[in-house]
Amino acid sequence: MTSTVDTAMATARQVADAVLYEGYILYPYRASGQKNQARWQWGVLVPRCRSAEVAEPYSAQTECLIEPRPKGIVSVTTRFLQIQERTVLRAQGARFRRVDALDLADRQLVPWQEGIERTVEATVPISALHSGEYIVPFRFAGGTESEPVTENGEPVGRLDRRSWALSGRLRLAVHPTEGPYGALRLTVVVENRTGCGESVTRTQLMRHALAGTHTILALSDGVFLSMTDPPEWARPATMDCHNQNTWPVLVGRGRQDVLLSSPIILSDYPEIAPESAGALYDATEIDEILSLRTSALTDEEKRQARGTDPRAAAVLDQVDQMPPEIMDRLHGAIRYLRSAQGASDAPWWDPGADTSVAPDTDRITVGGQSVGNGSTVRLCPGSHRADAQDFFLTGRLATVHAVFHDVDGNDHLAVTLNDDPAADISELHGRFRYFRPDEVEPV
Repeated sequence: MTSTVDTAMATARQVADAVLYEGYILYPYRASGQKNQARWQWGVLVPRCRSAEVAEPYSAQTECLIEPRPKGIVSVTTRFLQIQERTVLRAQGARFRRVDALDLADRQLVPWQEGIERTVEATVPISALHSGEYIVPFRFAGGTESEPVTENGEPVGRLDRRSWALSGRLRLAVHPTEGPYGALRLTVVVENRTGCGESVTRTQLMRHALAGTHTILALSDGVFLSMTDPPEWARPATMDCHNQNTWPVLVGRGRQDVLLSSPIILSDYPEIAPESAGALYDATEIDEILSLRTSALTDEEKRQARGTDPRAAAVLDQVDQMPPEIMDRLHGAIRYLRSAQGASDAPWWDPGADTSVAPDTDRITVGGQSVGNGSTVRLCPGSHRADAQDFFLTGRLATVHAVFHDVDGNDHLAVTLNDDPAADISELHGRFRYFRPDEVEPV
């Protein structure tokens, strides 16, 4: 199981890190920026006893469908940030005095809420979940620490950090579903069960909250079903799944054994853009714009950003050291489109504008045979088609009139039915039926 978990975590790590730090610090990356006055918007779970008071949830529930095999094991990894308060003190002889800012040559240190990464893990055989709910309690201690601040070898101040204890639990369960293939509904609940004191502001309450909470699920023997595009037979069971304050998506292109349950809306198989040179921590970030604007900050603004958070300082270094070729790479990328060939000066509306395709003469290989205009094929519509009427055409013979290629690189055959009395009229008006190559058999 260990190797499977390691592989799953490696696959999901980049996206999970982006989720964990989404909105952690916003441009212009300094504490004084207005956008950084209200932080921790994503995946915040406050103590249950304060949930109603501040209108924030205390739990996040993930429900998804799995098709496990007899020896299936589920691995659950929940991650979040524990908040610690950083205060700034100035040295005054042998004493230290708390201040709002401490100016140094290269940075300005200010009070700030930092995030400490925390992880809770559980590995459970699916068979063990049939007997009842599986509970994993967790607790992270609070504490204090101090960091001396020096300049030119002389002590000039101190950073004091304090964090408060957190406690909570994971709850895992499985339930049978109605359907032909024995899928199970897997439920994973993350709860913040930290104790409460007297009423506090939201800023103070964040000391006891889980921030950026998300969960990675890995299945050692079996598959997860997509929640956004499930098989037709699983749609009713999918509708019965209740996801609260989170949403599960498949991770790792082509895999079905890893799921990321995120507080941010994602589609299946999210990926970090290969052009991205590194994390910018800004919600809805656009790398080129943020990089250009960051490079345009004044020296004073950069001093303030460097003193706000080590991650902000890393962003400045990343942008300052970015070579021109990397910046050029950020200037837009088109995906999914095949490369254009045979371009001409014909206007876009001219059928001859793209000479790389010729539907009337193009041919493709189907079942080892060349198929194109004039070929006879037998129709065998696939189960993935949305139009149920196509199933009535199963086994019918048809004549191919053209081969089309869409922007995703898929091929489509335009056909008319051989036994259709109106086939000639359909051909004359260009009204065809369209099938994919795997839905026909050459005759």
